[in-house]
Amino acid sequence: MHNAASTPRPQADTPPTARSTAETQQRTLRILLVSQIFSGVGLAAGVTVGALLVQDMLHSTALAGLPSALLTAGSAVAAVSIGRLSHARGRGPGLAAGYLAGALGGAGVVVAAGLDLPALLLVSLFLYGAGTAANLQARYAGTDLAATGNRARAVSTVLVATTVGGVVGPNLAAPAGHLAAAVGLPPLTGLFLISAAAFFVAALVLILWLRPDPLVLARSLPAEPEDSGVGAMPERRNPGLWLGVVVMVISQLVMVAIMTMTPVHMHDHGHSTAASGLVIALHVGAMYLPSPLTGALTDRFGPIAAVTASGVTLLAAGIIAAASPDDSVVLLTLALVLLGLGWNFGLVSGTAIITDTVPLATRAKTQGVVDVAVAIAGATGGIASGVVVAATGYPLLALGGAALALLTVAAVIAVSSKRAHRA
Repeated sequence: MHNAASTPRPQADTPPTARSTAETQQRTLRILLVSQIFSGVGLAAGVTVGALLVQDMLHSTALAGLPSALLTAGSAVAAVSIGRLSHARGRGPGLAAGYLAGALGGAGVVVAAGLDLPALLLVSLFLYGAGTAANLQARYAGTDLAATGNRARAVSTVLVATTVGGVVGPNLAAPAGHLAAAVGLPPLTGLFLISAAAFFVAALVLILWLRPDPLVLARSLPAEPEDSGVGAMPERRNPGLWLGVVVMVISQLVMVAIMTMTPVHMHDHGHSTAASGLVIALHVGAMYLPSPLTGALTDRFGPIAAVTASGVTLLAAGIIAAASPDDSVVLLTLALVLLGLGWNFGLVSGTAIITDTVPLATRAKTQGVVDVAVAIAGATGGIASGVVVAATGYPLLALGGAALALLTVAAVIAVSSKRAHRA
């Protein structure tokens, strides 16, 4: 239960009406859309060239998964901080702080590579992960004022904006590399330079325009039925908090592990940076672009159906990636597109479940803790992926991801069996 000292006061002198709340929700979504476009660009560097940069500086394929591990570990720490700051001051200050930390980390990566300082590189990658945490937690800001039954669509609206920056960003790898080389920096730092600027702009957008704060305003509204706690929602929409956590954790682990090593796998088999950048761009597009559809489907058919879709799609992605010939960019692209789509189903459905089941009074803190679990899963997938590929190869890594995806399906079966037993 929150108190006046830990919870910001409403930013309006008069009680908001249903119409004014709906208008504020639409404005909030527009501001988040703009911010997410820039933060999407900020995500590009860690995904596209982070592994290659570490591989070059540390001269080790086994450590190529270290950037993803550091990024997601940094994201885990930042997720707690962003959640607590959002709880105390509102969504805007919490998200902006995460983006500013990410911008500082990106600048640190550029300096570390330019001066050949591996220790600074690792610290900066960890800090850069705060931008990733803020980008993900922005989806929660889209749900604060959303009406019950429309929350998955609100999540999807915020996520789809990331598509623009997420697709453009990886394709800037080559030109950004030329820019970096022109000013005397290692080519692989170019994308981090652009990403740092993009994170800074994302923070600026929120600081200047995200007013009134959606979480602060939501606390001034009459409580909705689901805010009374877990179990208040209809059974179809409330399968349990644990299922939301499971699907997001597994989706993140599988996605990060396979995605991290795909550029390295392609590089080792003679594919260009531009080719791997295109594959990652399409993957990132599949992570976010289908969001309006997945959000509508989740609201229409319920989160359990979306969780099932996540597990099945991730399973197919792992199998196709494992079976792809080394010279087949087409099949690798298909696998990575399915990987992104499966992750999207998991994130949208998991977020909807958690938002529906957690009371508003503690929602921001709980969401931060849940995202810590998601980030830890990503860190595990990132650091383990390099070790697995070095020891056994990329195909076995992909098959391992497919096997883990089956756990999502098993979780759905467990929920369905529990319901059948109750009936």
